[in-house]
Amino acid sequence: MHPAMTADGEATVTVENIGGIESATVCLSPGVTVLAGRNATNRTSFLTAMMAALGSDWTTVKGDAKRGRVSLSLGEETYTRRITRTEDGVVSSGDGLLADPTLANLFAFLLADNEARRAVVRGDELRDIIMRPVDTSELRREIQDAEQRKAEIDEELDAIASLKQRLPELERRRTETQSEITATREELAEVEDRLDGRDLTVELTQPNSDDLETRLDELRATREELRRVRADISDEQESLSALREERGRLAAELAGLPDAPADRLAELESDLSARRERKRELSTYASRLQTIIGLNEEFADGAHDRVATALGGTPDSVGDITDKLYRGSKTTCWTCGSTVRPERFESTLETLREHRQETFAEIDELTAKIETLAEEQTRLTEMVDRREELTDTIDDVDAEIERRQEALSDLREQRDNLSDSVRALEGEVAALRSVEVDELLDLHSEANELEFTLESLESTLEDIEAEIAEAEAEIRRDEALVSRRESVVQELIDLRTRIDTLETEATTAFNDRMADLLDILDYENVERIWLERLDGPGDSVATVDADSVIEGSEFALHVVRSSVGGTVYEDTVAHLSESERAVTGLVFALAGYLVHDVAEQVPFMLLDSLEAIDADRIAALVEYFSDEVPYLVVALLPEDAAALPDSYDRVRNIGQSQSQ
Repeated sequence: MHPAMTADGEATVTVENIGGIESATVCLSPGVTVLAGRNATNRTSFLTAMMAALGSDWTTVKGDAKRGRVSLSLGEETYTRRITRTEDGVVSSGDGLLADPTLANLFAFLLADNEARRAVVRGDELRDIIMRPVDTSELRREIQDAEQRKAEIDEELDAIASLKQRLPELERRRTETQSEITATREELAEVEDRLDGRDLTVELTQPNSDDLETRLDELRATREELRRVRADISDEQESLSALREERGRLAAELAGLPDAPADRLAELESDLSARRERKRELSTYASRLQTIIGLNEEFADGAHDRVATALGGTPDSVGDITDKLYRGSKTTCWTCGSTVRPERFESTLETLREHRQETFAEIDELTAKIETLAEEQTRLTEMVDRREELTDTIDDVDAEIERRQEALSDLREQRDNLSDSVRALEGEVAALRSVEVDELLDLHSEANELEFTLESLESTLEDIEAEIAEAEAEIRRDEALVSRRESVVQELIDLRTRIDTLETEATTAFNDRMADLLDILDYENVERIWLERLDGPGDSVATVDADSVIEGSEFALHVVRSSVGGTVYEDTVAHLSESERAVTGLVFALAGYLVHDVAEQVPFMLLDSLEAIDADRIAALVEYFSDEVPYLVVALLPEDAAALPDSYDRVRNIGQSQSQ
């Protein structure tokens, strides 16, 4: 909600040495304010001063002054601009309501030289006016960024598709290798059983039997140690396989999380802080307002007679002339001491009560919005926390995988060393061999060969399983990547059709309101004035590149008239009357005001130079515009102002003595 729509909503404009104004202060309430007066009564000067306060640089310093100043108090904020005449022209300083007044200059400051109004009169390209506030360079950058993200996801999905095709072959090789390992282990176990039995029964009768027996014992112990190391290697491989499985699952979950929205979280924190502060201010204000209303209700009920008696003799107690002549019962105002009829006092109280309800409604609206934003903040915070938790866990798993790989490398080195020892001992036994140990040595050699075969098969299996684990981890990311791709594609659709959507909304807003006003204003033989989009993009995502989408369409303004005999025919804007062109230009500016949500940035619209339109139609036009604009300030000649309802605020003699 804009700061203007707070408290009582009153805006105060103070002007010094701007245009023809030496000094003036004007208070504006929400709704319509009419600046009524003849030419050269500072109406336009006041409007240009307001434009300066709102952020525009389209203003001038009073002829006999070097410096001017304008301030706007809106809600709890005050915006001050200083205007200085220099040799190079007029220079503005200070902060207005708007940092960038482009939108307001086009669609809110509707003076005689307003570009949107003049574009209709001159027959200029209207699309350029509507689309000017759109930062197409930034839009191109966003589109290119989204396209890059989509291309990266597509590359990952293509790689996953290749892995899906390769996975069955890897699984087949794993199954075959596992079968070979099982068969080799069974064969090795059988040989080792025969070795154990043979070691117990062999009798050594040769002279060097002691040395041979020692070497055989060493060979048996070394082989036993080799068997233990191989078992440890198998355990480490199983642990590594489980860790890789866990890492794949974690990586898949991480891939499914959207990118960490740090900017959005910061924006939410700022927004929540501002809204909570605003709610606290409103709650305090509502409490004070309730006290004021309660006290006044007690006064109205006669609960504070002593205060009323004390105020009764003050000079301010005369009231206005109507109340002075009234002889019925009266109520004393405790703030100024004047006595007025109870009906007037009650009317003011009722206004305060309505304002209290509006304040409560705004507090409720703020509360609901705060809850919604807080829920989004909690959800995003949990998502960020989960992303950090997953990242940390993956780092821990990676560290554990690395540790176990190092342990596995050490075990393999031990295995290789033990295998070398077995071969060396077999050589020594062969040198000492005799008939009695021939069969025993052959069994050791056979076992050793089987162990080498088993080691090779296990190494191959480990490589296959590592490749399968990596492939499965990537494949698990497939669903998350598809979801992310859909999100990016939707983002691209939104970006590429943003111009198309804006153009459609602009033409729809213009055509609907133009049709309404033609019915209301009842111009003779003008059947329809409508805006058409030409050569717009078709399928902007599939068939149109980013630049062509950004270039957009062309707008054509059509006029349809009817002849005396009832024949309908198309005419041109050039043939419209001055009044009809003026209304069309104003409606086009209103369409821009609505499509670009200008009221979110500046809740004012300034109207001037309406003399081409007759008074009754001005009144209807102002009433129609007032439904769309929070603050509508209109400069009118006295005879035109007379056609407007008395309920509108009026300001006369700006810069001189005023009456409202």
